[in-house]
Formats: sequence, structure tokens, C-alpha cells
Amino acid sequence: MSDFNRIDSESEVPKYLQVEEMIVTDIESGIFKQGQRIPSINETSEDLLLSRDTVEKAYANLRKKGVLVSVKGKGYYVNQITHSKRLKIALIINKLSNYKRSLYNSFVQTTGNKASVDVFIYHYDIDEFETIINENQKHYDYFVILPHFRNDSAAVVPVIRKIPKEKVLIVDRYWHELHDYPVVYQEYDKDIQTALGEAIELLRKYQKLNLVFPQNEYYSTNIKKGFTAFCQHHRFDYAIIDKLTKENIREDQVYILISDNDLYMFIKFMKGRGWKAGREIGLISYNENPFKELLCDGISTISTNHDEIGKQAAEMILSRNFRQIKSPFEFIKRNSL
Repeated sequence: MSDFNRIDSESEVPKYLQVEEMIVTDIESGIFKQGQRIPSINETSEDLLLSRDTVEKAYANLRKKGVLVSVKGKGYYVNQITHSKRLKIALIINKLSNYKRSLYNSFVQTTGNKASVDVFIYHYDIDEFETIINENQKHYDYFVILPHFRNDSAAVVPVIRKIPKEKVLIVDRYWHELHDYPVVYQEYDKDIQTALGEAIELLRKYQKLNLVFPQNEYYSTNIKKGFTAFCQHHRFDYAIIDKLTKENIREDQVYILISDNDLYMFIKFMKGRGWKAGREIGLISYNENPFKELLCDGISTISTNHDEIGKQAAEMILSRNFRQIKSPFEFIKRNSL
């Protein structure tokens, strides 16, 4: 059936569960046919260098699930009832955020009962990311990866390439180093230019455009490039602010806020001065969520459709139709401009 190398003694997954997964994989790959006898408990324990109790527990669980049937005096057989295996998917993200929650919820809703989804968070850290890959590579059918790191280091690429290519789906950003991989991506520099172009007549009411881009939160620097290109092309006075303070919030200017933490601080400062967004000052927030429709009588946003990204990624896996998809990006007009 196998050799002992198929059991990972260092894994946190119990060995009896690894045996179950291995048998199901062998059945679905056609190594064992329906109605065929599989190796005995003793044979499997010797083959895998495992205790008899461990293998017996795995066989008993598979019998309860209907995958196997036991015949007294003869052994275990693959059940005539077709067993439908749920896909195991690892969703590997850089951090928790409203955007990531929306993507996750949409992804899980679309996969439904056809897959189980586990979330791993690597906090922008390449070493932590590599540990997740090394420890889990054998245990998942697919890896959905949102690659955002403190440094866009080339060291990440060989880590991702450790995983068989047919098991990898990149989400949220396009990497030229992984140009041959399926991806659902944003195009940060062009996206912000397109969205601001939709708002250009409203923006011209103000004296200056400000992009508040916090340096310590590792957003794509292509956002800054796109913002700068837009302002220069359309001849707007502009600035890029890395830290929001009371002193750099001024009347008759527009503020484009990348971070929700800065958004809440901005609203507090604005209210303290008695200003109203869309009247004394302009406000645009990056990344849509339901609360922004309610805050300040409606905050204008520029955003990709996070739910659609999650849905597209899930549908790609379920259909096995892997390709490269550009996610839509839009300006949502509300009262803050």
C-alpha cells in the first residue's frame, strides 16, 4: 500500500488520521478499487512502522464512515458505496483584517461542504511562512496564498515553489516571479488611478490630494506609485503622508486613507474641529466594508470586491479551471466628497 515515508512523525496531525487520509487517497486514486480487499491491520502496521493499535483505530474510523467494510475472518474491503472526499484547503494570509474576513467568508461559503478550510497567519514574516509550508505541505490538497511580506524578498519564491504547482493558487497580488501560477489579483497602481479617475470632478473641488500611507503596515508600494502618477498626470497638488497627525489634517483638502486605524483617528480629529466630510474636508477610504456606508453619513471608498475575490478563488479550485483573473476595482461615491 505504501511505505513508512508517507507518515510524518513530526506532524501535529495524529498518526491514525494520517493513515485514514492515506487510505482514502489510495482509494480515490484507483490504487484500491471498490470491493477490493486492502492490506490487513498487521500488514499495514508493519509497512508503516506503526503500532497495531494506531492502524486499528484508523480502520475502525473508516468503517464507521462507510469507507471500508469488515468481513469476519477475511479482513477489510473498500465499500461499494462511493466515498466523496472533502478537499482540504490551507488559506495562508498575512494578517487578520476586515478585508481578509470578507474574503474568507466568501471563500468558505462558495466551497460549502465540498471542502474544509484551515487558516494560517504568518504576520508578514518569511520565516514563519516557510514553517507553515514545511509543516503542512503533505496534509492539504490546495494552498491558497496571499503573499504580502515585510520585504518583497526573492527568498519567498523558492518557498512557494516547494509546493507542487498544481496545488497552489495565489490571491490578491501578481508576482512576475510566479507568472506561471494561477492567480486572482489586484493591480494596485492601475487600480487606484482608475478609481480616482471616476471621482475626478469631485476631487477638483479641493486644493490638494493627500494619500495617508502608513509605513509600518506593509501595504503595496504600488498604491503610492499609482497615486503619484494620477496626481501628476491630472496636475493635482499632492502629498504622501506616512503618519497622520492633527497638524497635517487641513481644510479644503482630500485625504485618502489606506488604514482603517487612520480612518477612525481622522474621524475623531474632524469631529473635534466641527468639520463635516464632504463640506470642509474630503475623505476617501481604501477597501469597502459595510460600516463605511454608515459612518459620517457615508464614506466614499475605492476598493476591490473582496467577496468576489474569495468566490472566484473558490470556484477556480472546485472547477479545477486554473487561470489568471484580474479582480475589479471601483470608486463608490458617498457623502464624504
